[in-house]
Amino acid sequence: MANLIERIIHSRHNILEIITTDFKSSYTNPIVILLLIAIIILPSLYGLVNIYACWDPYENTDHVQFAVANEDKGATYENMTLNAGNDLVKMLKNNTDFDWVFVTSDELRQGVHDGKYYAGIVVPANFSESIVSITTKDPHSAHLEYIVNEKYPVAAKLSDAAAKAVYNNINAEIVTFINVAAYGKLGELQAGLASGASEMSSGAVLLSNGAGQVSSGAGAVSDGANQLSNGANDLANGADRVANGANDLSNGAGQVATGAGQVADGTHQASTKVNQVTGEISNVNQYVQNHSHSEFIKDEMNKVNDKASNISQKVNTLDNGAHQVADGANSVSNGATSLADGANAVSDGANKLNSGASELSQGTLSLAAGAELLANSAASALFTASSSLAGAASGLSDVTGLNDSQVGDYFYAPVKLDRNEEFQTSSYGSQVSPFYIVLSMWVGALITCVIVSTGSSIGTKFAPHEMYFGKMLLFNILAILQTTVTLLGAWHLGIDIANPLMFIFSCYFVAIIFMTLVYSLISVFGDVGKGVAIILLVFQISGTGGIYPVEIMNKIFAILYPYLPMTHAINLVRESQLGLIWSNYIPSFVFLLILGGVVTLLAIILKQRFDKHTKYFEEKLHEANLFK
Repeated sequence: MANLIERIIHSRHNILEIITTDFKSSYTNPIVILLLIAIIILPSLYGLVNIYACWDPYENTDHVQFAVANEDKGATYENMTLNAGNDLVKMLKNNTDFDWVFVTSDELRQGVHDGKYYAGIVVPANFSESIVSITTKDPHSAHLEYIVNEKYPVAAKLSDAAAKAVYNNINAEIVTFINVAAYGKLGELQAGLASGASEMSSGAVLLSNGAGQVSSGAGAVSDGANQLSNGANDLANGADRVANGANDLSNGAGQVATGAGQVADGTHQASTKVNQVTGEISNVNQYVQNHSHSEFIKDEMNKVNDKASNISQKVNTLDNGAHQVADGANSVSNGATSLADGANAVSDGANKLNSGASELSQGTLSLAAGAELLANSAASALFTASSSLAGAASGLSDVTGLNDSQVGDYFYAPVKLDRNEEFQTSSYGSQVSPFYIVLSMWVGALITCVIVSTGSSIGTKFAPHEMYFGKMLLFNILAILQTTVTLLGAWHLGIDIANPLMFIFSCYFVAIIFMTLVYSLISVFGDVGKGVAIILLVFQISGTGGIYPVEIMNKIFAILYPYLPMTHAINLVRESQLGLIWSNYIPSFVFLLILGGVVTLLAIILKQRFDKHTKYFEEKLHEANLFK
């Protein structure tokens, strides 16, 4: 135990001796003092100059020349003249974002080719005509020709921004023209809707009135049908009575016909007998006339004969009349039968007419009710549609009542973007300062460790760990001084600082961690460590998301991003400078703290083993007289 304490005291004495020697060498030699001052100032210049250069990179774009060649001949639409090329020129003459130069297309092409202009846009002769083509049967896109010299990358990107501004302005004007043209058609639509609503309302009124007339007419038809039904019913009753009478007549006529037939038969028999008797009387009379000579029997027989003949004629006439009566009675009987059949048919037809008239009456009422319901529904629908159309026309009238200027302004920018800034900064320089401040710290650590010797225990009385800790204090003091100069310069530039105390603490913390990392690499590995520190610098410039989001970089940087020291150092400085969020700050702080402790422990262990090999490697390099 006593030996351990003695060794610790001895190591502390040796470390203090190394520190004292370094400090005496620092302030006793003027050349060393000047060199150390340069080492302190140089890193701050690296960071501050870059911050100042990026303070507002778009502030002086008005000195960047951008050529414009307008060859547009214009076009007309419904008595309106459009020349988008001239409008563009007028707009650009009032725009100070770039140095707009108006030239011919030949001059533009040659100027961009020779590098006189970084870029330019040619407005072709048919540009406005192509815009107006949207109103024709052959619509086609309008084209602008953008010519850029890619030999100047940053200028080309700035020119791209100018070209985009021109492109957006032209597109806005085209959209405005199209919408104004459509707006005119919208006005015509509004007038048509208003007229259609009025006519539809009038038609609904007529339809409603017609429904009333249909209802009235249906009532009249129903009344007539009822009267017809009543008349048909009376007719049926009368027909029934006629049929009954005709049946009775037919029966009586039949009986008469039968009696008349019997009478006719009797008269026929009587006529036959009378004719026979008359014939016999005539024969007797003839015989008497031939054989009797008495005039008196003459005469009497003639009388008898005449009377018999007279009787015979009357009997024959009676016989004929009886037959005619019999025939007439048959005809009457047949007519009465036909009359009965006709009366029955009339009765059936009257009953059917009565039934049909009732159905007609009911159907007419149903039809009238349906027609009235349909008409009322249609009228209601027409009134509703008319009201809707009138409302739409009224709504459109609010829009179509605007003038073309108001419509153009609206369609030029129908949506305005309201920008709300979290952690607002006053300049782009303030936004990039975390990256350049942190970068200057790494560069400062690298410059310091390259110029100032990290020391080797080989050939001295000091142990490797004593040399490591003895030299480290000077390097950390230089890191603090470099950071102090950088902070003073940053305040002088006027960068935004949200939390000054945390910002100062974070910067000093990062500077000490970086110096520890670089010092440890070079102290243990010598020139090899210098190479490793430079390689880390190269990867950290692009892979830490200080300027560009790491998501847009190569995939390798996205993989390395969480493990690079500058990633977390930039996060600490950014959070403390521009707006502190502890959930972002603490993980990065812990990462760097652990990294510094682990690297220090590994450096103590590895320096014990590698110090001799590192010394040998450096001596061999110096023997070649190619390296210092």
